[in-house]
Amino acid sequence: MNGCEARSLLHPYLLLLIYERPGHGYDLIDRLSCLGVSDVEPGHAYRVLRGMERARLVVSTWVPSEAGPARRRYELTPEGVADLEAWAPRLAHLGEVITSFLARWSSATRAAAPAALDGAREPRAVSWT
Repeated sequence: MNGCEARSLLHPYLLLLIYERPGHGYDLIDRLSCLGVSDVEPGHAYRVLRGMERARLVVSTWVPSEAGPARRRYELTPEGVADLEAWAPRLAHLGEVITSFLARWSSATRAAAPAALDGAREPRAVSWT
């Protein structure tokens, strides 16, 4: 997987990371890898963070750095905590949907495997109508 599916969930992932420990943008981007989200372009992450700040889900403050320029440190607001709490059941449902898909896929591939070995079956056509 190239990770674009996980990157589409940056909003709740960033909320969770900030809830666990406030941090600056590059720190948050580094910590995304522990959630299975890697190769996030900093510009994309910062756009999501700015959008969350406009929505008053996070606030940022400039914090001086000993090793360079000041950095924006992001913290959750009460609205951000509520938004994060709202994401939990939605993501749980998404997990159930994905689990259902994977179970059906596994069942379908097991059923098709014997026929594929003897070449007796043509691949199934898929109709999306």
